[in-house]
Amino acid sequence: MLKSGILNPAINSLLSRVRHTNTLVIADRGFPFWPEIETVDISLVDDIPRVLDVLRAIQQNFVIGAAIMAEEFRSANGVETQNIFARALPDIDITYEPHVEFKKRVPKAIGLIRTADTTQYANIIIQSA
Repeated sequence: MLKSGILNPAINSLLSRVRHTNTLVIADRGFPFWPEIETVDISLVDDIPRVLDVLRAIQQNFVIGAAIMAEEFRSANGVETQNIFARALPDIDITYEPHVEFKKRVPKAIGLIRTADTTQYANIIIQSA
């Protein structure tokens, strides 16, 4: 039995399949469903858990080489929210692109973890180093 780290077996399965340069999507509660990729839905109630909760948990066993977010995240959220996300990814350049382009990357990901985050455009694609 696992005693620490990520306890969710579906998330552990996703993480164990990520290799060099593969991607994983961590999404907010409103993000569309993609039947082409495995989705692990861990939403409970509004904002439990949030995208950053999942990101922080994953970072303990996932070497992030790059991150991608929608440009709309910056226009929909204040500087404080933007800075919280930036601080969660120290030394990682975050690429911002139109949400339409962001969504085109999703089917190529190993999987998608859906949270209950209500922050607008809080979706993030992380790429393994």
